[in-house]
Amino acid sequence: MGSIDEIKLKYIISSLKNLEYGSLNITVHEGEITQIDVTDKKRFPILKNQKVREQGRI
Repeated sequence: MGSIDEIKLKYIISSLKNLEYGSLNITVHEGEITQIDVTDKKRFPILKNQKVREQGRI
């Protein structure tokens, strides 16, 4: 197992700190980190009562 490069470690920590919803995937090949994929998701609240009011149903 190789040692973790400081630059890669800082990138992983920074990505995790900035991630509210989503995933971080670390690809390792022969004991070395070769790729880091970050999927960031944005969630919007569903405002059912507001939609019904805007349509004039309440």
